[in-house]
Amino acid sequence: MSVRRAAILVLSAKAVCVADGDGILHSPRNALPVPSVVRLTRFVRVPYRTHVGLSRRAIFARDGWRCAYCRGPAETIDHVFPRSRGGRHAWENVVAACARCNHTKGDRTPAELGWRLPVPPAAPKGTAWRVLGHRAPDPRWADWLDLQEVELRQVEPAA
Repeated sequence: MSVRRAAILVLSAKAVCVADGDGILHSPRNALPVPSVVRLTRFVRVPYRTHVGLSRRAIFARDGWRCAYCRGPAETIDHVFPRSRGGRHAWENVVAACARCNHTKGDRTPAELGWRLPVPPAAPKGTAWRVLGHRAPDPRWADWLDLQEVELRQVEPAA
């Protein structure tokens, strides 16, 4: 949840701050450390995402910032079954690709070029993906999240 929502829950006594984050939130009368981890003291409806949102950054994170075809550094996204031929913009049809492979592939399928994907693209799974999306987790959350499923995503391309 956002820092704003966490602060409101703490101030309304619906949650207790378990771990402080960086910084302090100020009001005219109070100062509150930014909550990093909160524990609910009673039931509060928390919106539950059943799927992970599809974005360019999330595709790169899922594929480890590597081209799905040659495993080089990825710079673009590619639709495995081209959109010009009816392919969908969905997790199962989108991969990270380097500019060279993407240009070579054009509007053809990998099978038409004799290419194979080592791993078929799929929507990411797991609690950390639903909670964080493509964002890197705060190390202070390690006791509350299974961060092993996110470790591959943390390797970003060198600048």
